[in-house]
Amino acid sequence: MKALFLIFHGFEEGNGISKKIRYQIKALKECGLDVSICYMTEDANGGKKRIVDDKVLIDYGNGIKGKIYKRIEFNSIARYVLENQIKFVYMRCYQNANPFLISMVRKIKKSGAKIVMEIPTYPYDQEYITLPMKAELCIDRCFRKRLAKHLDAIVTFTEYSSIFGAKTICISNGIDFEYIKKKSTINDTSTELHLIGVAEIHYWHGFDRLIKGMVEYYKKDPDYKVYFHVVGDFSGEREKQDILPLIDNNNLNKYVILYGKQHGEKLDDIFDSCDMGIGSLGRHRSGITNIKTLKNREYAARGIPFIYSETDSDFDLQSYVLKEPADESSINIDELIAFYKNKKWNVDEIRDSIKHLSWNEQISKVVNMINL
Repeated sequence: MKALFLIFHGFEEGNGISKKIRYQIKALKECGLDVSICYMTEDANGGKKRIVDDKVLIDYGNGIKGKIYKRIEFNSIARYVLENQIKFVYMRCYQNANPFLISMVRKIKKSGAKIVMEIPTYPYDQEYITLPMKAELCIDRCFRKRLAKHLDAIVTFTEYSSIFGAKTICISNGIDFEYIKKKSTINDTSTELHLIGVAEIHYWHGFDRLIKGMVEYYKKDPDYKVYFHVVGDFSGEREKQDILPLIDNNNLNKYVILYGKQHGEKLDDIFDSCDMGIGSLGRHRSGITNIKTLKNREYAARGIPFIYSETDSDFDLQSYVLKEPADESSINIDELIAFYKNKKWNVDEIRDSIKHLSWNEQISKVVNMINL
């Protein structure tokens, strides 16, 4: 059966979202589907093109025209689905519901194809904080329920039974164990502990809570040293101002190491040098209580214990997880050290505990629920 994986942005090497999409497409293929992928590109001159399997579907040009056209022109996608007899469309939500997108979905449905939309994070309204973002969200809020009426289902990483009036398929973010290398050694932590946080850094990751905890910890001039390895770029100025002054004003530059974006062997090496993962510590800031983040799953696949503050039913009761309160308190570093040193950690045991969270198993739930 032919399928189309539809996204409204491009790919970026080493980006977590891009890697996730690649894993999902691989899983769909392993479920027996013949999958094409539709995505956006932008050249050095700002020219925007919609691509299917590395072939140009439509060239939107550059400038204001290109920016507008890519947001309202979806007939090319509908035509591709009809002409190529696509029977299943997996669409990734871009908070871009509008009459033009609804028209595309209706045409696809009329052809007899089935279509689902994945909402990566829900609810998401609180994540739109700038005026331009809020303007985009306003349009989405006007049309998203109408869009949902035409979908076969919404795929969610929550436990909501319906979203925007549409039935949901509840899955977990998954792992492709072929590509996530497990940690190769257990380090000597008798005199120091190395923490790692990997993310495109947003305010809801709450890394500032951990750094504030380190500020309080190092005021005591401790012999036992704690290091925080931050892998990823800052998403905006707000995040920089939340974190960089904390480091600079409290002489933590030696203990908080900022790598920027990393992937491949370099990322593997950083993980090997670290002992414990730092998940999201501020999801409450965006109004989210329940979420199944990719990062929690990657830490477990790497075979390291980790902390987070949201509710994640796949991990809340695991012995290798330290749950933090979902508030603005500083992270207690002494408590974190005690948690790590209280147990001997087994990389293989942690990794094996999430074998059921492979992308193959999660995507097969979607395929089965849609009766493909």
